[in-house]
Amino acid sequence: MHFLDQAKIFIRSGQGGPGAVSFRREKYVEYGGPDGGNGGKGGDIIFEAVTSLNTLIDFRYTQHFKAQRGGGGAGQNRTGAGGNDLVIKVPVGTQVLDDDRETVLLDMTEVGVQKVLLRGGDGGRGNASYKSSTNRAPRQHGPGWPGEEMYVWLRLKLLADAGLVGLPNAGKSTFINQITNTKAKVGDYAFTTLRPQLGVVRHRNREFVLADIPGLIEGAADGAGIGDRFLGHIERCRVLIHLIDIHSETDPVEAMQIVEGELEAYGAGLDEKPRLIALNKIDLVDAELVKAFTKELREAGASKVYPISGATGKGMDALLDAVLEHLPLATATERPTGEVEEEADQKPWSPI
Repeated sequence: MHFLDQAKIFIRSGQGGPGAVSFRREKYVEYGGPDGGNGGKGGDIIFEAVTSLNTLIDFRYTQHFKAQRGGGGAGQNRTGAGGNDLVIKVPVGTQVLDDDRETVLLDMTEVGVQKVLLRGGDGGRGNASYKSSTNRAPRQHGPGWPGEEMYVWLRLKLLADAGLVGLPNAGKSTFINQITNTKAKVGDYAFTTLRPQLGVVRHRNREFVLADIPGLIEGAADGAGIGDRFLGHIERCRVLIHLIDIHSETDPVEAMQIVEGELEAYGAGLDEKPRLIALNKIDLVDAELVKAFTKELREAGASKVYPISGATGKGMDALLDAVLEHLPLATATERPTGEVEEEADQKPWSPI
């Protein structure tokens, strides 16, 4: 399945049905009077977040969504049938944006939640509702209120507890393959990851979702490399794991500063999120070099450095323990479906 995280669609709610012009015609009923019923309400446009979808690829082929219009009124004061609502199912984490691509209209972050974006038009009045003491036989009726229509952008932001960032070929795919059941592509060249990957990590009887995004290079905020469009998928993460390749030609301190600069340039609060610096591929160098680079990274601003090996798993436990400290008592994968996280759950993990 192709991964698509942005799509533009057209939506229109249903128009209200017209009211009826009718007069009562019954034997032995003199001057029956008007009995035209009102029109039915048009259908609403509703968005629903579901877990069965993880991409917006369906909206590449179906881009117009129109709800059913309301039925017309009828004699004997019968109201027209209401138009069926149109429910558009989107992946959890999808944002619905205005055509300007900046104004957020809906943010679908909870499973099963339905939100009305466009309301259907009300039905028109039948002639029975126009009857008065001075207008005993009205022949006017309402045509029904029009529905609403607009173009909107759908933007998917994956829901993950932790996110992986780093330069290309820093070992992020190997890292996520080591601790999850994800089968991310691994290769000895840059940009082997071309789309975000999600995996569930199980550590110390806990579960959390880890997101891996394509590597960043200097100038990614200006479109260099794959650019920074996939950084939106880690905006909701509670903590970021910054992988640095100790065996790369790029100096570890420089690598850290490049990624930090791109996170700051992107904004959206990414530069303010807690970050864990992981010095990767320590199995390829000696211990002295690991100590030297660890010291340099700390002098450059890293509060703590975690030497690890994504290939062998060395040092992983300490790093994952640090990740758990930034997670609530129950992550989304640990809560029953529909259970909402309470503020009391947002406490740091402790081994005690």
